[in-house]
Amino acid sequence: MFDTKIAIVLRNNLQSWQKLNVTAFLSTGIAGQFPDIIGEPYSDRAGNSYNALSIQPMIVLSADDETIATIHRRSLERGIISSIFIEEMFATGHDAANRAVFSEFAPEDAKVVGIALRADKKIVDKITKGATMHA
Repeated sequence: MFDTKIAIVLRNNLQSWQKLNVTAFLSTGIAGQFPDIIGEPYSDRAGNSYNALSIQPMIVLSADDETIATIHRRSLERGIISSIFIEEMFATGHDAANRAVFSEFAPEDAKVVGIALRADKKIVDKITKGATMHA
């Protein structure tokens, strides 16, 4: 149904609240980069209105430290712009602080806890190879 695939990969040693927090942040990055994935607002039978959601499913995967670093490297090598969340961002409280701490790291020393990307299905599968379905 879709030529593209959206994958969110989470580091497998995060606490539950961290997994949910990172997933929420990363999915907004994808929606910001690809606003066309947002559908129409929802309405229930009583006439209440609700926010529009993504028209495309998002797969959530899990990976260890080494695999998530490899996925990050592969996405950069293929020129795929991704959403990234690093460990140090858990200690910040707002967007400007997140960007400031993020800018202190390079790909080789960033402690990536989550990465999300949208690209051609085959490319996403190659980039995320080694990750497993999140349990």
